[in-house]
Amino acid sequence: MIIVLRQGSTKEQQILLKAALEEKYNVTVNTWTGVESTVLGLIGDTVHIDEDWISAQEIVEKVRRVQEPYKKANRKFHPDNTVITLPGGQKIGDGSLCIMAGPCSVENEEQINYVAERVKNAGAGFLRGGAFKPRTSPYSFQGLKAEGLDLLKGARKATGLPIVTEIMSAAHIEMFESVDIIQVGARNMQNFDLLKQLGKTDKPILLKRGLANTIEEWIMSAEYIMAGGNDNVILCERGIRTFETATRNTLDLSAVPIVKKLSHLPVIVDPSHATGKAGLVEQMALAAVASGADGLMIEVHNDPRHALSDGAQSLTPDQFDSLTKKVFALKAAYDGIMNGEII
Repeated sequence: MIIVLRQGSTKEQQILLKAALEEKYNVTVNTWTGVESTVLGLIGDTVHIDEDWISAQEIVEKVRRVQEPYKKANRKFHPDNTVITLPGGQKIGDGSLCIMAGPCSVENEEQINYVAERVKNAGAGFLRGGAFKPRTSPYSFQGLKAEGLDLLKGARKATGLPIVTEIMSAAHIEMFESVDIIQVGARNMQNFDLLKQLGKTDKPILLKRGLANTIEEWIMSAEYIMAGGNDNVILCERGIRTFETATRNTLDLSAVPIVKKLSHLPVIVDPSHATGKAGLVEQMALAAVASGADGLMIEVHNDPRHALSDGAQSLTPDQFDSLTKKVFALKAAYDGIMNGEII
């Protein structure tokens, strides 16, 4: 970390600031004095340093980091890819393409069991479904809650698919003990109390990117979970809010290779929420595979026109069958190209 001091700062002020930094943050502070400015260089573990505190000091002009503010999620400290392994042997981040599929909302037993069977037969390795639903309108369907969780467990028993579902509150963690992968939605990406509590569990956490969050903020939210002791984090790009209105959100596929360069955590893509339109999901799913994503999250409903939530972006089981054939074929070609086997 580099601190540029204001012109006119006295030697006494510089000495006092240097001593405060060394005592407060246990770092070594080097001083470089130029013709027009003085610069302090902080050497050591600067992850926990409060930039706002430094900026508030009277003699400080600006503060600049020379390394990322996250440590546990940083590829520099963990060069090998993290592979999430579930008790049933399913893996995420091992080079294969994982697919999580299912309805936006669990509506009834017949629906979730039928969709679970269809997505499994099409090649999905995980069943996703919402029991607790965060909705923009308080009058929209909010999910079946505990009943929805029970229905997901029943579908898991029938198909063997691990279940992925969204948690809304730290108060629900005990209720989610039997969930295989706990999803943190975009609206809760910076619910730091929730992230801290999830850090105390050993459950894989699927962390969606916030509606208007930077990549660094997204990884820092993963750092909250990992700082609590839970290293089983999966990042999910689901589109961000921009000025574009042609789609529900703007799918930032450049985030996939960027995050993979910065972090060792697996990254999956949700083209359903990103586009908001079923007709765009297949193309963006294929593009996600080509970007190097470790997996996809796809919404599938047996009757999208009558879905209680997000029917417009949901594929039918037949459409999902077609999509999986294409994405697995593309994944094989992608691996061949990246391994130099196809020229």
